[in-house]
Amino acid sequence: MNFVFISPHFPPNYANFCSQLHKLGVNVLGIGDAPYETLNQSLKKTLTEYYYIPNMENYDEILRACGHFTHRYGKIDRIESNNEHWLETDARLRDDFNVFGVRSHDVQRIKFKSHMKEEFRKAGVNVPRGYVVNNIHEAYHLIKEVKYPVVAKPDKGVGAVGTYKIENEQQLEHFFSIKDEHPYIMEEYIDGKICSFDGLLDRNNRAVFYTVHQNCDNVMDIVHHNLHTAYYSVRNVDEDIYEQGMKILNVLGLPERFFHLEFFRRSTGELVVLEINMRPPGGLTLDMFNYANDIDIYKEWANVVVHNRFESAYSRPYHCAYICRKYDRSYTFTHEQILQNYSPWITHHTSLAPMFWKAMGNYAYLVRDPHLENIFEIKNYIHQQ
Repeated sequence: MNFVFISPHFPPNYANFCSQLHKLGVNVLGIGDAPYETLNQSLKKTLTEYYYIPNMENYDEILRACGHFTHRYGKIDRIESNNEHWLETDARLRDDFNVFGVRSHDVQRIKFKSHMKEEFRKAGVNVPRGYVVNNIHEAYHLIKEVKYPVVAKPDKGVGAVGTYKIENEQQLEHFFSIKDEHPYIMEEYIDGKICSFDGLLDRNNRAVFYTVHQNCDNVMDIVHHNLHTAYYSVRNVDEDIYEQGMKILNVLGLPERFFHLEFFRRSTGELVVLEINMRPPGGLTLDMFNYANDIDIYKEWANVVVHNRFESAYSRPYHCAYICRKYDRSYTFTHEQILQNYSPWITHHTSLAPMFWKAMGNYAYLVRDPHLENIFEIKNYIHQQ
């Protein structure tokens, strides 16, 4: 099998995907914007060949790289980055080289929130009322129906970047005075806690692995108010989130992929779907899969790609939490004190790349324990200022 991996060096944990493919005898052919000599030695050992492109936004250069690989190794079997940023590039390359996976005609359904909303309606799940608004008059029409507050966000976008909560006419006018030319979708504001349905689909569109993560705060509030990011995996997945998640995935019909579905859980218990990303959840969540279940998700992903098998049993014996710190805070306890007091529970800790700082914090701890009260004790200790 010839597997072209786009940007195998970033984020750093994605080198694990290449390593596991290599162990299964796959030709791993990397394309990236980091010079070969800067790659770490373990990644170099897993790559059959690496093609350096200084500007990865130049599609013709990536096309030329894939043409080179085809000439040298034969037909390309897979092209993947597992990265939101390269999703459209991956799909375009699959079109051009007739490779299995998400194609360009699929991308709108998983990149544009307005198209996602149509897929959610086909699946029969609850969605926030709203649509793309092109001017303030269309916004007034929506607000007449749903009332303030409303949320405006880029139709094509990820997370809470460029998202606005609008609570009155003055804020609405201000939004339209500063918004850029890109389409924005406006929706009713949903008061609820965000949870995500995350996992991996095999080639037959079966969820061979799935779990749920609960956010401690709203992502929009984290970004806009510089709050701490913290979220944790649950040990028991509610039946309704599994059923609604699978309805959506079945409608989309995009197999052999990771998925990350975000829901609001209202105080009434009702679920409202927010958006879907057909790639691994961000940050260190893949590693949280592993620590919560004592599995190797990188190995199992490679098994699915090569053999269409997921071999590990999992029963969610632990909660695993992501707990961040920010460099602009003065904390009560030092990093050394955290490790001294809680090292048996801390499975991993690391600084984060600057591009993740706003949403994910500057430094992250992964903590696991069977009991949620212990997770919150450690979270409160780490965050105490």
